[in-house]
Amino acid sequence: MRNEINQIIETHKKMVESLQNEGIKNIEETAGLIVESIKNGGTLYVCGNGGSAADAQHIAGEFIGRFLVNRKALPAVALSTDTSVLTCVANDYSYEDIFARQVEGLMKKQDCLWAFSTSGKSPNVVKAAELAKKIGAKVIAFTGRKNSQLEKLADVCLCAEAEKTYATQEIHQIAYHIICGLVEKQFS
Repeated sequence: MRNEINQIIETHKKMVESLQNEGIKNIEETAGLIVESIKNGGTLYVCGNGGSAADAQHIAGEFIGRFLVNRKALPAVALSTDTSVLTCVANDYSYEDIFARQVEGLMKKQDCLWAFSTSGKSPNVVKAAELAKKIGAKVIAFTGRKNSQLEKLADVCLCAEAEKTYATQEIHQIAYHIICGLVEKQFS
């Protein structure tokens, strides 16, 4: 067991080192896009499936509530939270449309879509990003595979490539917490 634990920790350390060496520019650009969007009256919309849906909700909570300091609420919506909308769209259209229909009904040009897909090819996330781009909104992608469909649609992409999905999600969490702090400082 100890060897397995050490191996997991070593993988995490290497990924954090990679984030530090290759991801700082993308973290900074992501924070800048979000700040610009909010300052221009926009809203941050966040989407993903499974654990990434939980990350989307976590981010929206940090923006609406607070991250480190008390300040006014920042406009953010996790597109994975309205069960009536999700089940209606999945039933009447398809599961691939659950985020795109919300993008169509809610997003404006000054908004920003933060799309999570560890594979970079989740059909419902990619479809939402495609529609957000058509609207003229900015698209941020967090992926786990380089040169993915989602990365190609994004204005900025943070890719935390790993063999195991959980390792990608751990790096995403470090990065998005940094971003939450950077954005929050601009509105405190």
